[in-house]
Amino acid sequence: MGMAFLRLSEAYIGLQDVATARSAFQRAAELAPGLTERERAWIDIYAKELDFIESGGDADKYAEYRKSINQALKSYSNDPWFWIQRGLADESSPFTHGQAGGVDTLAFYRTALSLAANNLAARHYYAHTLENLGKSKEALDETESYLREAPAIPHAHHMRGHELTRLGRPEEAIVEFLKTKSLEDDYYRTEKIPARFDWHHAHNLQLLAMCYQSLGEMKAAEAAFREAYATPGYTEFLDFNRKDWPEFLLGRGRYQEALTASQELAQSPWAFARLAGHSLSGMALLATDKVDSAEEQMRLAERDTEQLPLNLVATSQFPSTLRAALLLHNKQTEEGASILHDMAESILARPGPDAWSASRFELETLAMTARQNNVWELAESIARQIVARDPAYAGGYFALGMVEEHRGSIANARKSYKEAHARWVKADESLPELRHIQEFLKDNP
Repeated sequence: MGMAFLRLSEAYIGLQDVATARSAFQRAAELAPGLTERERAWIDIYAKELDFIESGGDADKYAEYRKSINQALKSYSNDPWFWIQRGLADESSPFTHGQAGGVDTLAFYRTALSLAANNLAARHYYAHTLENLGKSKEALDETESYLREAPAIPHAHHMRGHELTRLGRPEEAIVEFLKTKSLEDDYYRTEKIPARFDWHHAHNLQLLAMCYQSLGEMKAAEAAFREAYATPGYTEFLDFNRKDWPEFLLGRGRYQEALTASQELAQSPWAFARLAGHSLSGMALLATDKVDSAEEQMRLAERDTEQLPLNLVATSQFPSTLRAALLLHNKQTEEGASILHDMAESILARPGPDAWSASRFELETLAMTARQNNVWELAESIARQIVARDPAYAGGYFALGMVEEHRGSIANARKSYKEAHARWVKADESLPELRHIQEFLKDNP
């Protein structure tokens, strides 16, 4: 069962347990003499992929990995799975599985589909690549084909939810994310598998929560975020993603609760999750005027960055969010505003559907920080970026209205607030932003 060991190795790669992946691979390699030539080609590919992963990104190892796939394609050019692997090899990381595709990978996945029109992996990765390229309508078509072919697969519904979100149809996306959750829950009961062992469970809940949040349905968003946060992360990235809950609490002004959740995250065994925990703890402390404690959290966050790859730190909003907020609090306005500006550009540049969903609320936090520190020109710039990012999201118009109201431009503020109000028709009645709009429009009919 050499191929079983090979796929077990692949599963451990997905768990980012590279040492155990190598051990499983060695068993596969030992059984290679009994495999077919095609199967031995897979052994060679995974040998090169593991070498690349273990090298920490060595360019020569990467070239060898791609070369091994090209070699296999010379003999098996009609095998869609080798074309899929060639697409995966062109992504930014061995762990992305379709979510970091570009123009080149699009061609590889399309070739796989031309050879096997019902290959669900190729269709899945093709849809991800289309959404990365901003081709949301085409991506929606692909996810609907995926869903027709695999209606019982939770991720097929989840993928359609991705595209509906991007196309400004969050109510329909919520239906798909809820269907995903229902299918998953049935699966967990039938197979007697705890939900915490499925990475997709918390991930789906997080995107569901963001859809509710975009509609101003904060009570429903809170329930989904809370459930996702309660699900332990079994890899560094999954534990890092639990940051969504304390971020939500900070945005709602619930600083003590945010501090409690952030400090729990700061106890993670993984540096990336601790970095988020310390940064968010500092934001919660700064919001309650505990500046010395916030600065201590900044120092702890910076210590965590020393244990992480430079490229990971460079693309993360942590600890830059806290650093900018501290600078602005200390009246170092130019430097703090510059960091916020650069962060906004970095957030907008991140690829992938999950980054797109989160970006609206991350930008909203930056705009709020700018307003709180009287950096109104930057607040306006970021508000306009939110609107451009997602014209269906009420929060961008609200942020723009706040700027216009401060400027004294009543007509423009009224226009922006009306846009926000029209998109928050299902919002909780207690939503503070909605109440602010209603009071303003009442006073300025």
